[in-house]
Amino acid sequence: MELLKKTVDSIGEPDRDAMEKAQERLNSLLKPPGSLGKLEEIAKRLAGITGKPVNRINKKAILIMCNDNGVTEEKVSSFPAEVSALVAETMLKGLAGVAVLGRHAGADLRIVDLGLFTDIKTPGIINRKIRKGTMNFTRGPAMSRDEAVKAIEIGIETALAAVKDGYNLLGTGEVGIGNTTTSSAVLHALTGESLDILVGRGAGLTDEGLTHKKDVIRRGMEKNMPDRNDPIDVLSKLGGLDIAGLAGCFLGAASARTPIVIDGFISGTAAVIAAAIKPAVKEFMFTSHVSVEPGTKVISEYLGLHPMLSMDMRLGEGTGCALAFNIIEAATKIMSEMGTFADIGM
Repeated sequence: MELLKKTVDSIGEPDRDAMEKAQERLNSLLKPPGSLGKLEEIAKRLAGITGKPVNRINKKAILIMCNDNGVTEEKVSSFPAEVSALVAETMLKGLAGVAVLGRHAGADLRIVDLGLFTDIKTPGIINRKIRKGTMNFTRGPAMSRDEAVKAIEIGIETALAAVKDGYNLLGTGEVGIGNTTTSSAVLHALTGESLDILVGRGAGLTDEGLTHKKDVIRRGMEKNMPDRNDPIDVLSKLGGLDIAGLAGCFLGAASARTPIVIDGFISGTAAVIAAAIKPAVKEFMFTSHVSVEPGTKVISEYLGLHPMLSMDMRLGEGTGCALAFNIIEAATKIMSEMGTFADIGM
C-alpha cells in the first residue's frame, strides 16, 4: 500500500507552459491553423505530459497483464480458461496478434503473469504470480483487498521499470478468458450504468449466452455489495488481477510523466479504476480505438478521452495500442520535422 500511496501522491498536472509553447510551434508550421486536427491535439497533450514542447519517441513497449478468472466457472465465455495460458505463450513466441502488430510498430512486449492457472515455462514471461486465478465472484469476492493492491503495485513497478529502461511510450494489453465479464461488472458497479449498455458478447456469445452473462454479473453484485465510492473495493470484489495490474500501469506511467495508451474494453476499465483512484491520471492517457464491446463508449465518456481509430476490433491483447503508436509517433514528427513560415521567409 505504501508504493500505491507514494505513486498517487506524486502524480501532478500537465505542464501548461510546455503546452503553450507546443501550440506556438504548431501555429508556426507550414499549414493552416488546426488543419492537422487530432495530430495537433496529440502533440500538445504530449508536451503537457513530458514538459517538452517537441517530443521524440525513443522506445515503445506494450505492457500485458495475464490472469485467469474464477467466474469462468459460470460459463460466461465461449472459450475455456485454459486458453489464457496458450494465448500468453503465442505472444512470447511472436505469433499472437499483438506480437505481429507490435513488431510492425517497432514495439516490445512485456508480458506479466499475475494469476494464470497454469505456470508458463516459455522464456520471456515475467512471473509476478499473486495467486492461481481469482475466485468466482458469484460466491464471494474475486480476491482480497490486499491482493488487489499488490497487483496494482506490480503494475506500477512494471511501468516504472519500463521507463527506467528507456521506453517513453507505453501501451496496455491483457490476457484472461472471462475478463469482459469482470470488466463489465466493475464498470457497472463504479458508474451505475445499465448492464444492457455495458455488456457485450466477448469472444462471441449467443443471445442466450449474453443474457446469462448479465445474470451472472447481477448475482455477483448481490453477493458482494461493492462500495461504488471505493474503487479498490469494487476491483477486489468483482475484478481481476489483470485489470488491477493495468490500473497500476496507468498510475505508474503518470507518476513518471510518460504517455500511456489504452487498448480496448479491459484496459479501458483499468483506466477508469486508475482515474477513480486519482483523477489527474487521465491527463497522461491516450485511447487507441473504439472496441466493438459496447461498454467502451461509457469508458470514453467517463475519461473524457476520444479514441483515435474505429476499426471494428475486439481482440484486446494490446493490438489497438500498436496501431495507435504509429499515430502518436506521427504527431511527434510534425513537430520536429515540418518547416515553419519563417523558414520560407513569411
